[in-house]
Amino acid sequence: MNILQKRRLALGSLFFLAGLCFASWASRIPDIQLKFQLSEAQLGTLLLGLPIGSLIALPAAGFLVHRYGSRLVILMSGVGYLIFLPLIGFSPSIWVLVPVVMVYGMIGNMMNISLNTQALGLEDEYGKSILASFHGLWSLAGFTGAGIGALMIYLDVLPGFHYLVISSIVVVVLLLAQGYIRSDLQNGGGGGGLVLKKPDGLLLRVGGIAFLGMMAEGCMFDWSGVYFKKVVQIEEGLVALGYVSFMGAMASGRFITDKIINTIGRLPLIRISGGLIFSGLMVSVLFPVPVVATIGFLLVGFGVAAIVPIAYSTAGRSKLYSPGVALAMVSTISFFGFLVGPPLIGYIAELSSLKTSFTLVAIAGLGIVWLSSVRVGVFSEE
Repeated sequence: MNILQKRRLALGSLFFLAGLCFASWASRIPDIQLKFQLSEAQLGTLLLGLPIGSLIALPAAGFLVHRYGSRLVILMSGVGYLIFLPLIGFSPSIWVLVPVVMVYGMIGNMMNISLNTQALGLEDEYGKSILASFHGLWSLAGFTGAGIGALMIYLDVLPGFHYLVISSIVVVVLLLAQGYIRSDLQNGGGGGGLVLKKPDGLLLRVGGIAFLGMMAEGCMFDWSGVYFKKVVQIEEGLVALGYVSFMGAMASGRFITDKIINTIGRLPLIRISGGLIFSGLMVSVLFPVPVVATIGFLLVGFGVAAIVPIAYSTAGRSKLYSPGVALAMVSTISFFGFLVGPPLIGYIAELSSLKTSFTLVAIAGLGIVWLSSVRVGVFSEE
C-alpha cells in the first residue's frame, strides 16, 4: 500500500469508529429507558439532548477546524468518545445523563465536520471522488454497532460495560490511525470564524439540497417501522423490513456513489437521487403491499445515499470559505431537515394520514431535482 492508500484506510477506520459509537449508544436506549423508568415523553426529551448538543456545536465546529486543523479536532473528538460514551452508561441519575448526552452530541458533530474536512483534502490528492465511500463505512458501522448491541443484550451486559468495550476499540483505532491523519492547518484558505454569517449562493443551494435529503433520511429512520406496521400492515416479525431495506440500500449505495460521480458527475447524480426518493416513496404510498413497499424503500435508500456526500464534497470547495467553515454551514442548514422531518410526519399524520405524510416527503425528492436543475451556474462557484 502506498501512503495515500494507508491514509485512506486510516481515515476510513475513523469514519467507521464514529458510526460505531453512535450505533452503540442507540442500541441501548431501551435499557437506559428501563434503568431510569422513563416514560415515552421523558425518553423523547432525553433523546433531544443529542441533536441539541449537535446544534450547539455547529457554529464552533468550523471555526475550530479552521483555527486548529482537522487533525487535532479529530483526535480530541476521539478522546471525547472514549470518555463520554461510558459516562452515558454509568450515569447515576437522569440529571447527570441529560448533560452527558448533550456533550456527546457536541462531540459527534465535531467529529463529523473534522472527518469530512480531512476526507476532502484526501479526495483532492486522489483527484477523484472518494468521499461517499467514507460515508458508506459510517453506515456499515451502524449495522455493526447494532449487532454488537444485540449480542451485549443477549449476554446481559450492562450498557456501561458495553460502552467500555467500545471505548477500548476507540483507543486502538486512534492509536493506529493517528499517524496517518495529515495536519491541514495551513491548507484551509477562505474565510474562517464562527459560522454566524450568511452562506453564499453555492452554500445556500447545496444546503437546501442537503436539507431536503436529510429530511427524507430522518423520516425513513424514524417512521419506516411505523409505516410498515400501520399502512403496509405486515406481520409483526417483519415490521423492521422497511427500515432494513432502506438502510441496506443507503449503505451499499454509498460504496458505488463515488464510481458513478466519477463517471457522470455530481449534478446528474443529484437529479437521479431526487427522482429515486420521489418514485420510491410514491410507489410505497400507491401500492402499500409488502413486496412493492420494500422495493420502494430500497429506491429511497439508494436515492438518499448520494445526497450528503455530494453536498459536503461540493461545499468543501467553496472559494469564499475554508472547508471546515463551509461544511459547518451546510451541516447547519441540513441538520434542520433531519430535525423537522420526523415530527412533521407525525403532525401531518395526526391531521390526515401517514400516506399523506409520506407523499409530502416524496415532494422533497422533486425539490432536490429542481434545485439541481435551475440556475446551475451557481455550482460553478465551487
